[in-house]
Amino acid sequence: MSESGGAHKLWGGRFAGGPSPLLEAINRSIGVDFRLWPHDVRLSKAWAVALGHAGVLTLDESRELERGLDVVARQIADGAQPVASDEDVHTMIDRLLHDAVGSVASRLHTGRSRNDQVATATRLWTIDACGKVDVALRGVQQVLLARAEELRDALMPAYTHLQRAQPVSVAHWLLSHFWPLERDRRRLQAAARGASELPLGSGAIAGSAFPVSRLLLKESLGFHAVARNSIDAVGDRDFVAEAIFAMTMAGTHLSRLAEDLILFGSSEFGFVRFGDGFSTGSSMMPQKRNPDALELARGSAARLLGDLVSMLGALKGLPTGYNKDLQDDKRALFDAVDTMLLVAPAVAGTVDELRFDTARMEAALSSSMMATDLADYLVRKGATFRESHGAVGSLVRQAEERGIEMTALPPEAFAAAHPLFGDDARDALGARASVAHREAIGGTGPKAVAEQIEAARATLAPVIHETPAHGNQLIANVVAV
Repeated sequence: MSESGGAHKLWGGRFAGGPSPLLEAINRSIGVDFRLWPHDVRLSKAWAVALGHAGVLTLDESRELERGLDVVARQIADGAQPVASDEDVHTMIDRLLHDAVGSVASRLHTGRSRNDQVATATRLWTIDACGKVDVALRGVQQVLLARAEELRDALMPAYTHLQRAQPVSVAHWLLSHFWPLERDRRRLQAAARGASELPLGSGAIAGSAFPVSRLLLKESLGFHAVARNSIDAVGDRDFVAEAIFAMTMAGTHLSRLAEDLILFGSSEFGFVRFGDGFSTGSSMMPQKRNPDALELARGSAARLLGDLVSMLGALKGLPTGYNKDLQDDKRALFDAVDTMLLVAPAVAGTVDELRFDTARMEAALSSSMMATDLADYLVRKGATFRESHGAVGSLVRQAEERGIEMTALPPEAFAAAHPLFGDDARDALGARASVAHREAIGGTGPKAVAEQIEAARATLAPVIHETPAHGNQLIANVVAV
């Protein structure tokens, strides 16, 4: 039995004295890596089986270690907590395993190192996390698609340089935020596949000295491939950086959606009204309704970027092999995942309860926004686009100088601007006529938007479900992609 407050360590024989309390304070990582415990137990059970198959353990010893690890898992699940001597989660599990099965526990670490152990646990955790974030992003997509289907006939201004540009359907604007999230989900799936390369069996740096089948380990743990180089395997954290990058991009896209909605919800725009569930009031001004969930989503993108820069900054100067700098990989990874799992549902909830003022959105459309359509009218009559652009520009200037809509300009103004303008020229200045002309794939025309909605539905049809405990199904999904 180990002493609950004693000096249970995985190392130390060559040291005459103990470490400084100051070193222990900075070296102790269990406050961060504790959440790896289910994966560490799982990989340890697989290692015990592999040692048995290799003849390093007897069948009875292998089974006793498996039984003991099940006991440890139940204890932690029931609330067992670290003690002062637990340097990290791996030390804690080793201590509890000694308590459960005695000296045979000391045989489990044969042929492996904490270097390949922590790399394996972190990869398993990352695969699970990518699945959970994928589900959260899919939830945002589902809400965006539902609102797009509801608002496909409503029109609004689209903006470039934050200036009113051309009319589009509200559905088209909503789906402009759907597709970036689809790219984010593909990036997450690629990150999960990148994490699905088994380091276990690489030892500290040179590989295991025992004939353990890494292919057996790969299959039992659900990995896609086996790491080819033991030096690279223990020091590789590309998969962490890739996962954080995918989440940083997703956070950036959610931030841009949030910024649009924050602007659209302001009194100056008035296009949307925020619901009660995801907005707050002011402690001083009774009339205020603040889009706090969206503002927090916008701010969280900066934190995600910080996590990514922190991870890349740690990696860029490291020599090959394992270095203790990598202990902080989990701090950045866990924060990125935690942030996304808070932000995505809040954004989905906000969009779900928005009220769109479609009358005000359509009222914001002005005839000058159809200037391109008027130029296209001349092109269809045989003019070049360059001369059409100049002719329509002169009409825009005249309308601005008189303070009127282009539709209010007299017929002689159109005739003077270009001889090809006919009595039907003003028809080109209608917002719905403008939208109706844009039926190219990806355009805002009614048929194009209907096709886009169907395409969006199709991307959501094969559900990427929450990651199961074993992880094989997510790997299969990722491989299929």
